[in-house]
Amino acid sequence: MGDVIFNFIQSTGIYNIEFRQIIMLLLACTLLYLAIAKEYEPLLLVPIAFGMILANLPLAGLMAEPENLIKFHTINTQEAAINAQKGIFNVDFLTKFPGGLLKYLFKGDELGIFPPLIFMGVGAMTDFGPLISNPKSLLLGAAAQFGIFFTFIGAIILGFDAQAASSIGIIGGADGPTAIFLTTKLKPELLGPIAVAAYSYMALVPIIQPPIMKALTTEEERKIEMEQLRTVSKKEKIIFPILVTILVSLILPTAATLIGMLMLGNLFRECGVTDRLSKTVTNELINIVTIFLGLSVGATAKGENFLTIETLEIFALGVIAFMVGTASGVLLAKVLNKFSKSPINPLIGSAGVSAVPMAARVSNKVGQEENPGNFLLMHAMGPNVAGVIGSAVAAGVLLSFFG
Repeated sequence: MGDVIFNFIQSTGIYNIEFRQIIMLLLACTLLYLAIAKEYEPLLLVPIAFGMILANLPLAGLMAEPENLIKFHTINTQEAAINAQKGIFNVDFLTKFPGGLLKYLFKGDELGIFPPLIFMGVGAMTDFGPLISNPKSLLLGAAAQFGIFFTFIGAIILGFDAQAASSIGIIGGADGPTAIFLTTKLKPELLGPIAVAAYSYMALVPIIQPPIMKALTTEEERKIEMEQLRTVSKKEKIIFPILVTILVSLILPTAATLIGMLMLGNLFRECGVTDRLSKTVTNELINIVTIFLGLSVGATAKGENFLTIETLEIFALGVIAFMVGTASGVLLAKVLNKFSKSPINPLIGSAGVSAVPMAARVSNKVGQEENPGNFLLMHAMGPNVAGVIGSAVAAGVLLSFFG
């Protein structure tokens, strides 16, 4: 009886838990607190944090690899030689353990399926009208991607290889799906810390960006009121996603997957004849994929892989990338304002990072703190959606060079 009880105790997670797993469980609970109590990107952080919990539960095996038993056949040597020439070998692989649930969900990340589907949903939920109405927004979205390449150089200097540096730099785009897509292609072993860093900084946009925006602008600049955007026709909104897909894909084929799915979703929204598809993409599909993506990405953050000096370096470089991207957008907006006939509030430049629509809301909020009658939201949405395109293009550039 004593042996039975002792064996049971040995089979419990409490008996087998390690210090690193305890730390990861505490970190996951902290992310859950931020998501639930502070409402920092809860749709993303809740599944990611819970995936971290599931992956770090001792003996649970939710990210375990399938295990096989090998059964050998006893046949004569001549028959074995004939079979070998035909590519037939004398063993059977009998599945002993099929593998953990999250290991199979992770195939959607590993094979590059989930991120493009997320992009399709984002496209279907996004109005490109502000960008079409004010094409200068493309420059602001492009400027904000400077943080990606600045951090790429910094990571190279710190000793990361080009693939790892590319995956770290893309955090500066503040676009979780793009970061996951590029990392799975270039450096899949870093997916856990890079994905958690990317989504964490997306959630912390309202905390990280305002001090940078205020430090780089004067009170007078923050009070600038912009002219109302022109009305964009339905024809323009239909042509735009088709034209962007063709042009970007012809110039940069490696960006076709992300850009194509983004623009397909937007075409569903704007063409007026696919309402059912648009509703499915913006509701059921993106919600299901978000759950699977969050759980599987969080599950890659296992203690033995996550709690390293390398992870701390990734988080530090990630926040630098995000801050530099924010600053670059603001500074270019200040420059454009010097040459523009119509006034440009530099605050909208910070929305060039592609955290849609949170970055645009932050630009609007900071502007209204200085001038309550100033409404920058729609103006900031131009650089914001340009940032989504820009981060996908930046990922395509890095993938074409180092993939």
